[in-house]
Amino acid sequence: MEKIAIYPGTFDPLTNGHVSLVKRGLKIFDQIIVAVALHSPKKTLFSLEERIALAQEVFASCPRVKVEGFSGLLVDYVRKRKAVAILRGLRAVSDFEYEFQMALMNRKLSREIQTVFLMTDYKWLYISSTIIKEVASLGGDVHGLVPEVVEKALYKKYGKKD
Repeated sequence: MEKIAIYPGTFDPLTNGHVSLVKRGLKIFDQIIVAVALHSPKKTLFSLEERIALAQEVFASCPRVKVEGFSGLLVDYVRKRKAVAILRGLRAVSDFEYEFQMALMNRKLSREIQTVFLMTDYKWLYISSTIIKEVASLGGDVHGLVPEVVEKALYKKYGKKD
């Protein structure tokens, strides 16, 4: 049976840290579905459609990675996709508390779904989508921190560099 993992997030925007986590996750799982969340506690810069399109372009050459949008409870989506796990990344101790709470709630809602945590690769430890947006909005250089297609989309959105 194919082992499918769901990697959920808003991916606003997708960073090289996210990409690294997916590629490392493919060493464990047969397929990873990058599940782009419609709902977010923060206001997103990119629409759901834009976030999905950017992620699809980034992972176009990875046949074992699918990108889909989703809304509602994550555990319902995981069940619907017949996945065995939720894949999550941890950058720092500060991520752990929130992620731990979410993993426990998901486990309460669905005992059969596991959450697998991967530590972020050290070179992406300091970046987050929020920091990337802030730097790009002020005209700063985010080259090498996000995929090239995302970099172009950020600068276009903020009316900065080409």
